[in-house]
Amino acid sequence: MKKPPPGTEERIAKMTFASIFPLYVAKIEKKGRTKKELFEVIKWLTGYDKKALKSLIDEEVTFETFFKKCKLNPNAHLIKGMICGYRVEELDNPLIQKTRYLDKLVDELARGRKLEKILRSDE
Repeated sequence: MKKPPPGTEERIAKMTFASIFPLYVAKIEKKGRTKKELFEVIKWLTGYDKKALKSLIDEEVTFETFFKKCKLNPNAHLIKGMICGYRVEELDNPLIQKTRYLDKLVDELARGRKLEKILRSDE
């Protein structure tokens, strides 16, 4: 199992969701996807609706707080594949894994994957 470079957890824990959200929006809109779809993907993973997300963005919560407060989807473990050079299913740090789950879903949305495939369910 590959370990992320030292300091990665602290760096991710201290990043604010508000600083990364516009990057997610830009990434998916550049590929013709919508903010509505992005909200749907985030809600599936975290349970946060649009109003809760806006509040978290306004509060400038860190990723650590963002994931501590969320109710992670019980099917999140079905998210598999490479992101940032790591297999998300093999990451042993819970915060980094949850962050990479979100990154992976945003990537899939940007790549044009169908929403029903992104929002995994037990098949």
